[in-house]
Amino acid sequence: MRVSTKGRYALRLMIGLAVHDSGEYIALKDVSARQGVSIKYPEQIAFLLGEAGLLKSIRGPQGGYRLARAPEEYTAGEILRLTEGSLTPVPCLDDRPNQCPRYAGCAVPPLFGRGLRKQCPIMWTA
Repeated sequence: MRVSTKGRYALRLMIGLAVHDSGEYIALKDVSARQGVSIKYPEQIAFLLGEAGLLKSIRGPQGGYRLARAPEEYTAGEILRLTEGSLTPVPCLDDRPNQCPRYAGCAVPPLFGRGLRKQCPIMWTA
């Protein structure tokens, strides 16, 4: 999987807010200036993150954004799933329960799950 610019900016925005987290709202222009990026794209991403409940926002001259939870409660996966969609390398792994008629005998899903780790733990010790 390759992370898009949208995903990278979302991670950078969240990290920027986490690093400077004081409980206060931080203007997006300040975060953008620290990151060295134009404010336009982060505005769209901040709106998306806010709609999903990851950020809180206030409008106005003293407004800005802040994390909705403690920084350690976020995961990169949560942020990337929101901006990138599914993180699974093959579409059939998104199904719960799996709908593929070949799933039970297929050799591909275990490559991306815990099945292969149980079969060959030495491969995954790094």
